[in-house]
This record gives sequence, C-alpha cells and structure tokens, in this order.
Amino acid sequence: MSTAVAPAATALTPPVAITAGDLSTWQTNGIVWAMAQAQGVVFAGGTFSAIRPAGSAAGTNEQPAVNFAAFDAATGAPTGCSLSFTIGAGSTATVRALAVSPDHKTLYAGGYFSAVNGVAANSVATIDIATCTPVSTFHPAVSATVRALDVTADTVYMGGDFTTVAGQTRDYFAALTTAGALTSWAPEGDNPGRAVQVTPDGASVMIGGDFNTIGGSDSHALAVVSATTGALTKAYPVGFFPATSVVKDITADATGLYTANEGTGGGVFDGRTAFNLSDFGQRWRDTCLGATQSVAVYQSVLYSGSHAHDCSTMGEYPNQTRKHLLAESVNDPTLLGWFPDTNDGQGEGIGPRVLTVASSGSTDYLWVGGEFTTVNGSAQQSLTRFSSGPDTTAPSVPTVTASSLKAGQIKVSWRSSLDLDDSSVTYNVYRNGSSTPVYTTTGNSLPWVRPQLGFTDTGLTAGTTYSYRVTAGDGTNTSALSTAATATVVSSAPSYPAAVLSDGASLYWRYDESGGAFAFDASASNDGGDYVGSPSYRQTPAATTGISTAIGLNGSDQYLYSDALHSKPTSFSVETWFKTTTTSGGKLIGFGANSTQLSGQYDKHIYMTNNGRLAFGVYNGTTTTLTTSSSYNNGAWHHVVGTQGSTGMRLYVDGALVGSNSTTANESYSGYWRVGGDNLNAWPNQPSSNFFAGQLDETAVYPSALTSTQVANHYALASAVADTTTTIAPTDDAYVNAGAPSTNYGTSGSLAVRGTSAYLSYLRFTLPAAPANQVLKSAVLQVTTSSDPTAGSTDSQTVVPVTGSWTESGVTYNTRPTVSSTVLGTLTGATTISTAYSVPLDISQLTGSLGSPYAVALTSTGTDSLWLWSREVSSTAKQPQLVLTFGSAS
Repeated sequence: MSTAVAPAATALTPPVAITAGDLSTWQTNGIVWAMAQAQGVVFAGGTFSAIRPAGSAAGTNEQPAVNFAAFDAATGAPTGCSLSFTIGAGSTATVRALAVSPDHKTLYAGGYFSAVNGVAANSVATIDIATCTPVSTFHPAVSATVRALDVTADTVYMGGDFTTVAGQTRDYFAALTTAGALTSWAPEGDNPGRAVQVTPDGASVMIGGDFNTIGGSDSHALAVVSATTGALTKAYPVGFFPATSVVKDITADATGLYTANEGTGGGVFDGRTAFNLSDFGQRWRDTCLGATQSVAVYQSVLYSGSHAHDCSTMGEYPNQTRKHLLAESVNDPTLLGWFPDTNDGQGEGIGPRVLTVASSGSTDYLWVGGEFTTVNGSAQQSLTRFSSGPDTTAPSVPTVTASSLKAGQIKVSWRSSLDLDDSSVTYNVYRNGSSTPVYTTTGNSLPWVRPQLGFTDTGLTAGTTYSYRVTAGDGTNTSALSTAATATVVSSAPSYPAAVLSDGASLYWRYDESGGAFAFDASASNDGGDYVGSPSYRQTPAATTGISTAIGLNGSDQYLYSDALHSKPTSFSVETWFKTTTTSGGKLIGFGANSTQLSGQYDKHIYMTNNGRLAFGVYNGTTTTLTTSSSYNNGAWHHVVGTQGSTGMRLYVDGALVGSNSTTANESYSGYWRVGGDNLNAWPNQPSSNFFAGQLDETAVYPSALTSTQVANHYALASAVADTTTTIAPTDDAYVNAGAPSTNYGTSGSLAVRGTSAYLSYLRFTLPAAPANQVLKSAVLQVTTSSDPTAGSTDSQTVVPVTGSWTESGVTYNTRPTVSSTVLGTLTGATTISTAYSVPLDISQLTGSLGSPYAVALTSTGTDSLWLWSREVSSTAKQPQLVLTFGSAS
C-alpha cells in the first residue's frame, strides 16, 4: 500500500506576512476615503455621520462621528479623539486625505469642509494629536477639495481640485509650510491631482492625477517634480499610461515608488506599477483590469485595494468575479497567495478606497477603508483590518472522492483547499479511520485555480471497500476531516474506462459525484473541473454499463469548465456521451478563453443545432465545421467524438465516421475546456441556446487524434458486460459466550470472538443470484472493531461455514450450531479499535449457495478477544457487510 510524505506548509506563504482573517473592527455608516496612523492610533476620514461596533447592523448602536473617527489599531475600537468636519448648509463635507508629520505629533487633513470642531478651516486643517484639537492658526484658503497630502518635517504637499491657495494661483498642486504659509512650489497641472508622495531622500515628489501636462509639458497622470520648486524632472508622456487612465494613489518604500491606476473605456490601464527610485524608471507593471484605488507596502509586499476582475494578461484569472484585495512582491507583479475580500458596496461600487499599515506592541495591522459592506462574506461596513499574526484561519475542508478503475487499486482524489493567506497547503490522507496518514503531500492553490490532487492506493484486496478522509493544514491550523469517500476495489479493470485511459485521455470526467462544485478527473493528469449552476447529479441510467452515473444540465446556466488553463492544442480529440430531446441546441464540449463567462475566443467544439444535428468546428481565420445529416435529439444515449490532427478533422457519431476534411489548424489562444455551454455567436447554424439541456456522461479530452478503430472500440465497450458489486447486510447476527452458556446475545450491539474462554459469532446473509452471464469473482467479509479500549486482538480469527441451524433470538453457547472445518478466510492484525477490516473469502465455497441464505461463523483458538460491531449498531458503516463482485464468465 502506498505511503509518501512531503514538506509541510507554513501558516503564511512567504513573502506574505499579513493574515487574511479579518479582525473585529468598528464600522462607519458611510464611505471611508482616507486613513493615517500614529502611535497605535488609526485615523479615518470620509463621508459618514456615525460609527458602530462590529456585528451591529446599520442604524443600531451608533455614536456620532462626523466624517472623522480615531481607532485603537490593536482593538479596532474608537479612542477618545472626536473631531467633526463640517460645512455650511447646502453642501456635503468630506475628508479625502490624511497625513501624519514625521514626528507623529501632528495630523493633517484635507477634503472639502469649512470647520473642524467649529474652528474655521478651508479644506485643509492641522490637528494636534496629543490633545485631539484643531490648530486655529493653520488656516490657508484653498479654493476646492484637497484629495492628497504628504508631509515632511517642514512642508505639507497637497493635490486636489483647487486652482488657488491663499489667494494665489496654484493649479491642482501646492505646498504649505507646517505653519500654513504658502510656498513657491507649483507643479502646475491642467487637471486635478489625486496623489502626492515625497521620495525617501526628500529631494523629489511623485505626483499623480487626471492631468495631461505639468508645467505645460506632456506628462499624463504621473510626473516627478523637484521637492523644492515643483519643476518637472521626470515626465511620463501620454502613452506611458493610456489617455483614459489616471493615477489614484502613490506609495513608497526604501527601493521604489508604486502607483494605483484607474481607467475608463477601452484600452484601459487599471493596475499597479512599480518604479525604481534610482531613475524613476518602471520596474514592473500589473495589467489586471479593475480600478486600483490604493496601495501600501509592508515587508516587501505591495498590498492593493481594487476591484480586479480580469488578470488574464498577467497569466492569472480571466474576466470573472471581482477580487478587491491583492498582494504582490515589490519586485514581481505575480499575485501572491493573499485573498481576503470585500464586496463592491455602496457609492460607486468600488470596494476598498484606502489602505494603511499601523503598529501596536509587537503586532502590525493592515487597515482597509472604503465603501464595502461585507468582508470575507460577513457584514462589515467601510472599515476592516488584518494583522501580522497569529494566523487563526484553517484551510477549507477538502472535497474527496475515491474510485477503483484498476485491479487492486483505488485512486483517491480531492480538490485542493482554499486558504486565503497561504497558497501552499499540506494534506494528510487517512484510510479506514486510522489516525496515521497513509499519504502526505503539499499542493498550491489560488481562489481561481484549485487543482485536483490525489494518490493511488495500491496492493488492495479485491472486493474490499476502503474509506478515506483528508485534512488540509497550513502549518498552524488544520481543517476538519473531510467527509469519508469510499470505493470497493475491483478485481479487473472496467472495460470502458480502461480503454479511455489506455488511449491516453488527459481529461476524463465520469460525473459520479453526489454533489459539490468539483468534477473529478479519472485520468493521471488530475485535470478536474468546476461545476457552475448546481446541475443534477447522479443521473441514471448512465451511458455505459457498470457502476456509473451521468450529469444533467438545464440548458440555461449550468455547465463545467476545466480548473486549469490550457495551452492551444495542436492535435486533440474531444469525446462525450449525451442524451437529450432539446430543440434549442447548445454546446456539448469546447475550448474557450474564459471560464465563468462567455468566452471571447472559442472553437475546438462540438455543438448541437436546433434540429438536433451535431457540428464539430474549429476557427482559423474563418469557421470550419463538420455537420451531421441526421438528428440526435431523440432522447437516447449517443456517443460523439471530434478529432483534429495531421490529416485533418474527423467527426464520429455512435462509433462511425460521419464527416472529415483536411483542416489541420485551429485558433491560437490559451483557454479552458468547457462542457455544457459557452459562446456560439456567429457559428454556422447557431442554435437558440449557448447551453445544452440534457444529460452528459464519460467526457474525455485527448492530446492526440483518436483513430477510427479506437472510437469504434469505445462505442462498443459502453455496452459490454461490466463487473457489478453488491453489498449485503446480515439478516441475523449474534455471539455466544462459554462463560454464560445459557445467555442469548442476539440483541447486542457487539459480536465477540475468542478461543479460551470461548466467544463465537454467527452471521447470516441472503446471497443474491448471479446476474445473467456473470459469475461470482470475489467475496469479502467486512467487519469493524468496536470502540471498547480492549476491542482489538493480536490473535487470528477464521471464517467458516455454519452447517447447523440457529436463530438470532435463540442461539446460546449451549445451543450453538455446528460449523464446518473448511476455512473460508482468515482475519489477522485486527489490533486497532474503531477500525474496519476485510476478510477475502474463498468464492468456490460460496458459489453453490448463490440465491439462498448462507451463514458463517467467526472462530479463534487464541486467548485475546476480538470485539466487533453487530448489525444492531445504529451506524450502517460500522455494521458487518458481505461485498460480492460479479463479472463476465470469460
């Protein structure tokens, strides 16, 4: 039997150093636009009127907070600092920027307001942090909203919508002394400023916004200027960033500067860019789509707030559900394994708007503000926070399946778990309730790609049922055990799956799941799929003989896609069985550039037209299809295969070739295998529906063109006689005790076996007759030791036929039946409590009794008793079972 070990995962996958579990934090009733921190206090500004505790619904347990609140960084609760930012009637006050002086004594606030706690202030204000009071002498006149602030020891840099400060022209950028006097610094933009960031050496300021020129020179959305004069020192002409993209935020660390961009319309840039401090040249660029609002650096990782919905240009996920919080190395834009999330929320529906890092004691915190109303799926408005530890969130519980398609083997597979702050997770597999894993491995996963993992358990006993459970751990936290997956070991490989696997399938979905969101791959590639729209599971009869089921799709919003992104195949085959009466057509299987939305690129597909005909098509500058002349929407199972290789395209239906051509090329793009639905726009005889309504079974993809002989063989094998397994519960069971020779134990929840002083156990089964044209191929008695601390035994126990008569309610030691000396099987090594054990039986002794009752006894010559659960125990899984496998007589 297989065993393996792998290196363990760690709680956070480096370089990520912030956990993804959100901490209890007070909320606001409006949008948080700005944050800053000092001495363990986080300041939040925005457009709101009240705050409330975590867990409180909107409008409950509120206390006033007019556009500003201060919170303890470590607890998330408000401090005693209360400031009201107000403006006269008819206008709405808002705080859009906060910054703290290098000595952490002064807080600077910008926005649109005319007073702070009643003290006059004109869209920019200074607050003494120690006393939480506005400085009345700091009162420059600013003509419009201040949207950005950065502060040095002697200068306050501003960006915003204003065009005058202190009565002098200052187009969208200006600087003040810390006393509030206007300086000569004047970059002179032509449109609003949104970000200012002083470089670590204090010599330069990187500015961002909506502008196209700085000081009359072409520099779109971003520029570097002198910190003393505001003169342009590094321009970024339009084209560096598209004309439709603006810079919303800038941050810095000791090595670089980092921007957050928002774009509109086509050809946008919505991502993040890293710049080197040495020359302000680009280090890297992240081209994910979904406007980025804020960036913050913590321990060499750039954290960002956005609504990134399409990162396909980065080799990440295609257009799909928005992800609002991301992490990347400051040296590499590849997304790291950190994915806490918010929703879009209120206002513009952007989600996060601002990030800041604060410290308290030995713990660091990443605070997030914005317009969201949920965090990690739970209600939480506009504020949340995450910490540097400890990590308290375990990976999700694995979803597990087990199947036996080869003699003596079981393939155990599971969908990799999701851990929002750890992309590397360690898995332990446990067999038959053991506390010792039989297999350990480590695998990587991300929210949009959760690969199928697994192992093959070998050297198993045919006819025996084994159960498997899996845990997922991140090095600190471990998930609960998965639901048990069971499989009965086959004595010979089922003919149809064996042919599919032998012919090289790289994806093989059999649709035997009882539920869940994952379709398991039976091939060695572990190329599992994701179910969309909760299809109908375990549909019968399936397309092939044997133990198998099909999947049912509704034709509107149910389909599957491969979890993995695939490169363009050169040669390939797609194969599936289908059954339908639809008159709306739909795609059965194909290749598409998107997974959860209709693809923009799509071909290498088989689809049904409204009249039930089948079309197999590829795209190579034009659509090329092979189409059947017959219809197949007659409610019967049909087999369809499309191939493309060096000799062209072939379409087969029900094992026969129905069309061919010499086309050898198809469209070049990376994509996903889609089953049951995807775009069909502009394809010949386009059906009414993109989605297929009906049943599908035994879907396979191959990296080569199947031959006509292979296709015909698959079709024939679908109806071949397959092994069938029958599990039988005892109709009667009891044990007898030499120490209490007149006592009947027929109602006991236990069975017992011992030589001296003797315990004997009896079980009676009603054996079924062999199915037509089949014979008994294996028989296995399965028993489970009880939970009694002494239930296990170091002795061996034999299984023998019972030749005398007995009843469950009447048998005692004194009336025990006679037994045969013929040994049917031997149980050894049943030493562990609460564990299932299997005893292969001699089928030659059982064959003649098929179709009639058959009784066996468990006996021993040893002195160490064995205690087993009886049929009276409530758990079916613990009860004794006889597993019979029937197969072809040939």
